[in-house]
Amino acid sequence: MQNHFLTTLRSLKLIDGCKGTQVYAVNPAGPNANAAGAASSSCDKPGLRPTFSLRTKSIQTGNGGGLHHYAPSIVVDSLLPFGLPSADQIDPPVDPFLRPVDPVSALSDSYRRLSSAADSDAGNGAEATERLLRLCDLHLEQRSLLRPIGDPKLLRRALRSARLHAPDPHHRVVLAAWLRYERRDDQLHPCPSPLSACTSTSPSLECPRAALLSPSSTSASSDLLCPCRRPPPDPSPPPSSSSSSGLRRRDLQEEEEEDADLWFCIGDDEVACIRSNIAALSKPLSTMLFGGFAEAKRHHINFTLNGISVRGMKAVEAFSRTSRLDEFPPDTVLELLSFANKFCCDGLKSACDVKLASLIRTKDDATLLVEYGLEETAYLLVAACLQMLLRELPTSLSDPDVMKLLCTQEGRVRLEAAGHASFLLYHFLSQVAMEEDMKSNTTVMLLERLVECSVPGWQKQLALHQLGCVMLERGEYKDASKWFGEAASEGHVYSLVGVARAKFKKGHKYSAYKLASSLIDDYEPSGWMYQERSLYCIGKEKMADLKIATELDPTLAYPYKYRAIGLVVDDKIGAAIAEINKIIGFKVSADCLELRSWFFLALEDYDGALQDVRAIMTLDPNYMMFHGKLHGDQLIEILQQQVKQWDMADCWMQLYDRWSAVDDIGSLAVVHQMLTKEPMNSSLRFRQSLLLLRLNCQKSAMHSLRLARNHSSNEHERLVYEGWILYDTGHREEALAKAEESISIQRSFEAFFLKAYALADSNLDPTSSTYVIQLLEQANNCASDNLRKGQAHNNMGSIYVDCDMLDEAAECYLKALGIKHTRAHQGLARVYYLKNQKKAAYDEMTKLIEKAKNNASAYEKRSEYCDRDMAKSDLNMASKLDPLRTYPYRYRAAVLMDDHKEEEAIAELSRAISFKPDLQLLHLRAAFYDSMGDKPATSRDCEAAMCLDPTHSDTLDLYNKSLGRSEEPQST
Repeated sequence: MQNHFLTTLRSLKLIDGCKGTQVYAVNPAGPNANAAGAASSSCDKPGLRPTFSLRTKSIQTGNGGGLHHYAPSIVVDSLLPFGLPSADQIDPPVDPFLRPVDPVSALSDSYRRLSSAADSDAGNGAEATERLLRLCDLHLEQRSLLRPIGDPKLLRRALRSARLHAPDPHHRVVLAAWLRYERRDDQLHPCPSPLSACTSTSPSLECPRAALLSPSSTSASSDLLCPCRRPPPDPSPPPSSSSSSGLRRRDLQEEEEEDADLWFCIGDDEVACIRSNIAALSKPLSTMLFGGFAEAKRHHINFTLNGISVRGMKAVEAFSRTSRLDEFPPDTVLELLSFANKFCCDGLKSACDVKLASLIRTKDDATLLVEYGLEETAYLLVAACLQMLLRELPTSLSDPDVMKLLCTQEGRVRLEAAGHASFLLYHFLSQVAMEEDMKSNTTVMLLERLVECSVPGWQKQLALHQLGCVMLERGEYKDASKWFGEAASEGHVYSLVGVARAKFKKGHKYSAYKLASSLIDDYEPSGWMYQERSLYCIGKEKMADLKIATELDPTLAYPYKYRAIGLVVDDKIGAAIAEINKIIGFKVSADCLELRSWFFLALEDYDGALQDVRAIMTLDPNYMMFHGKLHGDQLIEILQQQVKQWDMADCWMQLYDRWSAVDDIGSLAVVHQMLTKEPMNSSLRFRQSLLLLRLNCQKSAMHSLRLARNHSSNEHERLVYEGWILYDTGHREEALAKAEESISIQRSFEAFFLKAYALADSNLDPTSSTYVIQLLEQANNCASDNLRKGQAHNNMGSIYVDCDMLDEAAECYLKALGIKHTRAHQGLARVYYLKNQKKAAYDEMTKLIEKAKNNASAYEKRSEYCDRDMAKSDLNMASKLDPLRTYPYRYRAAVLMDDHKEEEAIAELSRAISFKPDLQLLHLRAAFYDSMGDKPATSRDCEAAMCLDPTHSDTLDLYNKSLGRSEEPQST
């Protein structure tokens, strides 16, 4: 089998790229025998960036931290022609965003400044605009501070707030496009054009028409009704026929010619005008026609050399009478725009600007007209063109003309002259470019423009730091060190990590070590500080730093990966798998799954390796294994030859077993295999989305749900998946309507389940609860499999518990368990507890712990049904399995507080807050500080908590109390 597997890999002719003398000798002849392999360069394609480089180069002393050689007992070449992973190829990247050394204080300061700006007097005119601009900038800064948390909802809320306070069309255009870009995978019905009218479910703040409205027609205090959905105007009288309209225009023209007292001569033609009307267009024209110039005495004025055609002058005359441009073609309006600039006709220029802006429909329109807009400084026209280009990102950045405008210094100067060069614009553009290709010249140019537009403070820190990250990625270490150093001098301490990394890459290892050590000495130590220093030391010192890094921040992946590779070096592959499982158990990522699959291959556990590769390809269908040498799908094809083949019946049995065992990764792998057999099966895509949601992979889950909708073979099924998309994007009422429409076509399990689920997502009264239960019963009366019916019974039991109907709830949970819906143990335990059968509740949760592969939540829940010592043991296990669960920290802190161990209680909460700033953790610590009389610390934690949720009433009350506002009446 080994030889066949090796032959299959080599038949792809991919091994030649990583051949050396001999990758790993079975019996090394000397201490340097393992270093014979030649390292391959990692792939630079944008789609491969999520992978980490795992090369055939052996682990060396130095970068590898003292791991010298692989144990001879592992016959590596016969199993893995690409070699085993090397520790010097998994260095963590420098995060390309702001990372304060004291995140809580930074969030607190952000909240205070936002509150102060929001409470200040609005003023009028320029003062109001300045205030809105300040608020917009503060919300963007808060978004940057929230990025390390990684919650997309918080980031989107900050962008929405910035859009609400956008003071002008430029800021509205950029922020609306940014919001749309972030939501590009969530749209139920993708618009045929980026500027198409909004649908009933399109967010108002993304409306392209609303973005171009004048500042006076918008308000920062409310989310305006989208212009696309405003009620139509009252019916007007039917327009007259074209022939009668023509006659009317001819009559008006004849009347005006009779009243004309001025003629502009252009070549041999004359254009009759009314002097007072033309003079009213601008002060210069008024001075010319009524002032001391010679033209004031003339009735015929030669305009041949003023760059306007006869048709254009007639249009000027018509506008002077009607103030309208409806009937003129674009080329004439462009001529009028030039005339308006030459003679300072503000009203005419504004009308031309609005008219031309309304003509932008495609990217070609934008690239053509933006030149005119820039030349004539037509603010709204440039805004409309910019909006089109931004809504076509990232593809528009590949257009040379667009790149010249947006990326070059000359383009920035031209945009600035038209009022459209800003930090916000280049912040958005550079983020898109970095996501597409971190190393590209386009990314570098956009970041250079970002630096030019930034002002001292957070803007300068972010721009310089990101430019340093890109230069580091490109291998330009001298420039990287320069930009990181400038960012640090602006006050961004985390940029010193970039300086240290650049020094290390240039060979100054000790200098890098000293710099990393200074961070630990000068500031409150964080996990990332010890992780960084570990890169520059070896042996026991390195392992000690990695241990402390994990203790301070158990969510950092690098320490687990390094330790796992070290265990492989010692021929302890089982222990290596156990080590990497620690982080996979609560934080699924493709790189950690790839490492585990690599270890499974070394053990010849092809089933385990295949499962992980399938899970990886679900998360990222373009993933390249073995440092970009082999596409994941190709590795799946090879591994399939080494394992037993399943038909669809086998797959269903395997899925049933893994689903029942709460093995989400295993279930995901089985669904991936089933989809290779039935790629158009929308039901499987839907199950895939459910599993991805459980694993907290929201973006991938939405992609699977959209595929389920697109592959639906019938209308009623498509409506259900559209309903789930709407529900997941916050449109509950629209989701209910989709469910009801689906039921009207055909009664189905999923339609009834969706309707029940959406209705249950509110405070149910007894009548509503009964109705939801009836819906779930109707769902179970429809055709479905036990996996879904078990979920329906489980949900029904939860509603019965809420209604205090415990016997009925127990019956539902027992039915769910009868069809192996393992999670129902938790519901049944709750029923026993409410019946005062605490021992039975504890035993029920023990059954769940024994059955479930992922059981951190089970340990946490079981702690509620036992005494304090046993509860502490269970919660310690829950924290060990999933450090991101916050209840154990809160419980332990509360117990310590009850025992009057205030400092220990604060420390328990602070330990979790340092790597997971959480609303409940911050609120509880603020309450502890309040009980201890530490008002400043109470206010700080309340302010940080309200950055996460400004509407949290308990925190607001506590905050007001800490500021001495407890006597103030609360609004209702």
